[in-house]
Amino acid sequence: MSQAGNSNRITRNYLDSLLIETRYMNSDNPDTAFTLYGETFASPIMTAALSHLEQFGEGGMARGIALGAKKAGCVMWYGAAEESEIEMLAGTGVRLVEIIKPYKNRDLIYARIEHAQKLGLLAVGIDIDHPFSEDGSPDIVDDEEMKALTTEELAQIVRSTDLPLITKGVLSLYDAEESLKAGVKGMVVSHHNNRIEYALPPLYILPEIAKLAGEDVPVFVDCMIQSGMDAFKAIALGAKGVCIGRPLMAAYTNDRENGVCAYLTKARGELAKAMAYTGCTDLGRMDASVIHRDCRL
Repeated sequence: MSQAGNSNRITRNYLDSLLIETRYMNSDNPDTAFTLYGETFASPIMTAALSHLEQFGEGGMARGIALGAKKAGCVMWYGAAEESEIEMLAGTGVRLVEIIKPYKNRDLIYARIEHAQKLGLLAVGIDIDHPFSEDGSPDIVDDEEMKALTTEELAQIVRSTDLPLITKGVLSLYDAEESLKAGVKGMVVSHHNNRIEYALPPLYILPEIAKLAGEDVPVFVDCMIQSGMDAFKAIALGAKGVCIGRPLMAAYTNDRENGVCAYLTKARGELAKAMAYTGCTDLGRMDASVIHRDCRL
């Protein structure tokens, strides 16, 4: 793949092109407390929906990230796991969002959601951007074929559960509109770690999607979010929360659950600094007008 079309590189460059103006007058120490689906957390910085971490041994990395997130007071997202792994993660006490693939066998989706509801998870989601493989044919995940959802199918899934249902992989107003028609309770703006080349940077389309979603449907962002400053930019532009992925894997490798907790805590501090320096005293007072794009970057 050409580096020129790498969506992660494009996304990182776009994030770095966003500059902030400072506003010190009448500012105050900021509050990063974050409320999601009726529960309050230390910050809106969460773990990304990592998957297949069982390869790192006996659920060690997945469990370590869960424990680190819990210690930091953060939400954990996770996907593509056996039910036993989801049970193990939920058993740590972390508040968990499970992301489910768009299985062609829709019964598998309903079964996973029913399992998540029995475990009392915070929410569930569906990777709407995972139906196709590299050549456009149906994707195969863990020997199961994937298939794109219709709006009516998604609406039926939403109605099937009391858990908030989130669509992940929204990168257009079209998919946002269809998700909202189906009654979703959240959307993740994402290109799923360079799933398609030349994808829009999530923060490029975020303001339009957030405006469409309004106040009642939270919009989240992942892809190349690495710091509290990245989180600040996303939240100022309309996101309710952000997800950090691969940096937490490295943090776990360095110091297990304590490394994960330290990374999330440091990111929360970086977010608080940016909020203080821009007069955004809490998450309800974030202001998109402090963000400017330097088109030379």
